Amino acid sequence: MMKHERPIQSVLFVCTGNIFRSLAAEHALKMMLGEPSSCLVGSAGIEAKPQIVHEWVQTRLNLKGADASAHVQRQLSRELVEQADLVVAMACNHQGFIREHFRREAPLFNRVCFGRDEPILDVHEALPDWEKDLERARLYVWSVIDQIWNATPAFVSRLSLSDDRDEIRGTRLSTDSGD
Repeated sequence: MMKHERPIQSVLFVCTGNIFRSLAAEHALKMMLGEPSSCLVGSAGIEAKPQIVHEWVQTRLNLKGADASAHVQRQLSRELVEQADLVVAMACNHQGFIREHFRREAPLFNRVCFGRDEPILDVHEALPDWEKDLERARLYVWSVIDQIWNATPAFVSRLSLSDDRDEIRGTRLSTDSGD
C-alpha cells in the first residue's frame, strides 16, 4: 500500500451556513495549532446565505478565547475544495454535497476524531421546534461548540499519525467523462 509522504498542510471544514459548526471547528483547530502554523485552516458553507454569526455562537467562542467578530461567510467552491489537503464535513448532507458537486470524499468530523461516522447536527435538525424553547436551543449550540472544542485534540492527534492521515484524507472520485 502506497502511503502519502506529505503531511496535511491545509484543512477545510464544511457545514451549511459557515456560521456555526464549521466556524467553530476552524477556530478550535487554529487555537490548538497556535500561531504561526504551517497548516492553513479554513471553513465554508454549502449554502452560506448572507447572515451574521449568531450571538450564542459568538459568546461561546469568546469564552473559548476565539474572536469570530470579523468572520465572513464563504460559499463552498471548487477552488476551496481543490486547495485543501483535507476537506471535513460536519454532517452527512455536507458529505453528499461535496461528493456530488466536487467528486471528492470528505470524512465526517467525528470520523476524523474518533473513527465514528456520526454527524454533528445543526440546531434545527436536533431541535425541530427550537424557536419555542430558546434556552434549550442556546444550550444545544453551546454543547456543540464544546463538543467540537473537546474533540480537537483527537483531530490533531489523528492528523499527525501517518497511517491515520492516509485513512482520513479525502479522495477524489474518478469520472466517466474524464473530467
